[in-house]
Amino acid sequence: MRTQLKNFVIAISLLSLSLAVGILGYMLIEGYDLLNAFYMAVITISTVGFTEVFELSPNGRLFTAGYIMVNLGIFAYVISVLTTFLVEGKLRSVFKNFMSDREISRLNNHVIVCGYGRNGSQACEELIREGREFVVIEKNPEMRQSVTSELNFQMIIADAAVDDNLKRAGIERAGEIIITTPSDAANVFITLTARELKPDITIIARASQKDTESKLYRAGADRVILPDILGGMFMAQMVTKPVVIEFLDLLTGRGRNEKYKLESIHFEDLKQKYRDKTLQELDIKNLTGGTVVAVKDNIKGMIPNPPAETFIGVDDTMIILCSEDTAKEVVATLTR
Repeated sequence: MRTQLKNFVIAISLLSLSLAVGILGYMLIEGYDLLNAFYMAVITISTVGFTEVFELSPNGRLFTAGYIMVNLGIFAYVISVLTTFLVEGKLRSVFKNFMSDREISRLNNHVIVCGYGRNGSQACEELIREGREFVVIEKNPEMRQSVTSELNFQMIIADAAVDDNLKRAGIERAGEIIITTPSDAANVFITLTARELKPDITIIARASQKDTESKLYRAGADRVILPDILGGMFMAQMVTKPVVIEFLDLLTGRGRNEKYKLESIHFEDLKQKYRDKTLQELDIKNLTGGTVVAVKDNIKGMIPNPPAETFIGVDDTMIILCSEDTAKEVVATLTR
């Protein structure tokens, strides 16, 4: 599509340059004013054969003859490019891509999703539920047809392994990138490219084969997910630990009745009055109805089922279990 847009720009530029040369030529050789020179240049380029403004001098006729021969090729090229755009509907596509690029250029700290297959589309649905802005890069143009009009996000039909396409998706401003293409080799390459383009970006990559996991970590991935292995473990635990899986279903939105979710509240996002306090002093349960099930301490790491005397300081994160109905209230109460 960028090649087609380039051809369109070249065609318009050639036409404009030719028109400028014609106007200047008639003004210098024949002494025409700007309006008459413009008229002569237009009827000469288009070869319509209307009457000359004034009878041309010998030099003017030589200039006109040469001007016509040069413009036959230019005019044919311009007509060819414009016809392609209008007849094949590419002008609309180019305009749509232009508007899409404008929208993407306004995003900051967004997520880039590489691949809109089974895993990629599920990731997008979750990002939409959480209100995160994101851009999808998908190589297969047919995938665009699977996106319903209700889902409002930008999709770039391109190869995510190409540097320019990641830059087009705004990787310099992105906070995270989720790599879910079906090819492990492509995922490793995209991980390497993303890490090089933005060293501090968080990379979450998908792997089909177990031995690809270590390669993705070496390439720079922060987290590697193996959906096939996780799926098998999940099904086995439905047999061995059905009650645990029933609880997890509540967190993933598959519960039959009331749904629950986990919210992460960072220290930096807390209101000033809730900073530098213990869990006992915060009393999250009575304050919001949620329950602190874990704390990510900046020194000790993850602390499941933290004791009441756990101190929430700089760089710490609370993980709060709450119902889906009260989640917004929890965030609104605790954060700025």
